[in-house]
Amino acid sequence: MFKRNIINSLEEWAANPKRKPLVLRGARQVGKTTAIEQFAKQYDTFLSLNLDKEEHRNLFSKGASLADLIMAIYLINGKERNNSRTLLFIDEVQNSPQAVTMLRYFYEEAAWMHVIAAGSLLESLIDRNISFPVGRVEYLAIRPCSFNEFLDAIEEPQLAECIENAELPEILHEKMLGFFNKYTLIGGMPEIVANYAANNDIVALKTVFDTLITGYRDDMEKYAKNLTQRQVLSHILKTGFAYNCERIKYERFGASDYRSREMGEAFRVLEKTMLLELVWPTTGYTLPMLPDMRQSPRLMWLDIGLVNYAAGIQKDVFDADDISNLWRGKVAEHIVGQELIAKETSVIKTRNFWVREAKNSNAEVDYVIQHDSMIIPIEVKSGDSSRLRSLHLFMENSKSDTAIRVWSKPFKIDNLKTDTGKKFRLINLPFYFAGQIEKILI
Repeated sequence: MFKRNIINSLEEWAANPKRKPLVLRGARQVGKTTAIEQFAKQYDTFLSLNLDKEEHRNLFSKGASLADLIMAIYLINGKERNNSRTLLFIDEVQNSPQAVTMLRYFYEEAAWMHVIAAGSLLESLIDRNISFPVGRVEYLAIRPCSFNEFLDAIEEPQLAECIENAELPEILHEKMLGFFNKYTLIGGMPEIVANYAANNDIVALKTVFDTLITGYRDDMEKYAKNLTQRQVLSHILKTGFAYNCERIKYERFGASDYRSREMGEAFRVLEKTMLLELVWPTTGYTLPMLPDMRQSPRLMWLDIGLVNYAAGIQKDVFDADDISNLWRGKVAEHIVGQELIAKETSVIKTRNFWVREAKNSNAEVDYVIQHDSMIIPIEVKSGDSSRLRSLHLFMENSKSDTAIRVWSKPFKIDNLKTDTGKKFRLINLPFYFAGQIEKILI
């Protein structure tokens, strides 16, 4: 099932007797409407409003009671009200502050109706033009398709099940790695995945990529609060893909003359749209895993397929035998990070990496995650285990006895020692299991 993770989360939400109206959050064109259309098939009655349409928007502007509003929604959808299981989807909800306000009354006075809201520009307007009723709504993040959702889309359900269960006969390793490399090339944007699944033509995706990136750039006028911010946002979208997975400084980013303050504000706007994430380092070895905001963050865009296209490296990815060797390892690093968060539906979930910046011995581990009461380091590298210097330095001081390396070879476990003799277990995972790390650690 395409977007299976989101459908499962929506089903859990619907089954909760204490559910609240649900607000879907995610970047433009990340599959919010697709997910709802699939999910709506489980209901007897599906009511839909698009507040881009004046007729639908006006329903909320007349100050009607909730009872009258619900009656009007049924009428405008051509449906009869009965006791059937009913889903109401309000799309482009940011176009009506009154509609946002009404969400609390659906929760308080019409709990029988399942209500979901979404909007393509919603993220940039939160805390600025509109305010969601605190405690009366809940949120769910939608992200690009994961690798096993990609396998579902190209009609490889048995392989998708292997990935979901984190079990694969080694004889199928090369076959699965080939599929993962294809996923790394095109990414997880639903329209791209669906187009590729239908036509099996990578060249034909150019038009779709162009349309997606042009759409993001066109949205800048709606995101920006003034001309200067519009120019800075445009600069980031023109130059920023080349800095993917690199640690950045705001001051004069992308060889510009823009100062730290205006660049930082623009990056925060784009973070709200969920088009990118500023991934902050942590310096500790134990919980809580606190980001160090004094240091430089790593820039990570929404989707590796968009990065490959915008940065002009699609051919390199297509020709690669091992994605670990591409773009100084940044392609592999990104796709692992994308898989780490692909199933995460919490809107506050972020990624972290670890750094130690000493006078004569700097070190950096690609990612760190929390597992039970431990921080687990993750390196994305091929080669000899003894060359994972930063990982060994982390393990010297960590209470954990487990580390992870993601690579292009088959699954295996190494029992290693640090320079001081501390023993630890290195789990070597093939790329296609990157999204199943939590399951493998259990």
